[in-house]
Amino acid sequence: MDHGDHDMPMPSGPKCSMNMLWNTQIEDTCVVFRSWHVSSKTTFVVSFFAIVALGVLYEWLRIAQRDVDRFIARRLIAEGKGKARLVRSGRNTPDSDSEGAGLLTGAAVSKVQTGTPLPLLARVTRAVLYGLTVFLSFFLMLVFMTYNAYLILAVVLGAGIGHFVFGSHMDLNAALSGPVDAKGMACH
Repeated sequence: MDHGDHDMPMPSGPKCSMNMLWNTQIEDTCVVFRSWHVSSKTTFVVSFFAIVALGVLYEWLRIAQRDVDRFIARRLIAEGKGKARLVRSGRNTPDSDSEGAGLLTGAAVSKVQTGTPLPLLARVTRAVLYGLTVFLSFFLMLVFMTYNAYLILAVVLGAGIGHFVFGSHMDLNAALSGPVDAKGMACH
């Protein structure tokens, strides 16, 4: 099939390279979006430092979540609402409250909830911080998936700097008694 003198118009504009292998390409790299197109060494350096900043922001958000939880806990305790409440299933046998009871008897077992119910504003604040942390974590995972050695370094460098800056204190009792700073759905 000969098209003769017909010219096929080629799309103009930025061309994103999609590498599925480890690479060190600088130009024509797109970072997550087609619009975040690296067309020169200068834009690559700017992108590198932007990704480092996002890694630092991620670490700040993790610490902010912990600090907000502590603030909410102190406030609830000060208001006299800080006593743990236990909601049971209403059954009177100890075996019926275990997780396996529903499997053994075929009866539905309600979940046991412990802790203090949170006011709406506290729940919304915690949910927003958690959502932002999860979003940023997945975003940084996508940057990592460019397989670009320099961008991977930027993610790791940002997380390391953020952890150094915002992780200057440690709760020794919590560290010795169990897991510290659980990350939830975080990708890194």
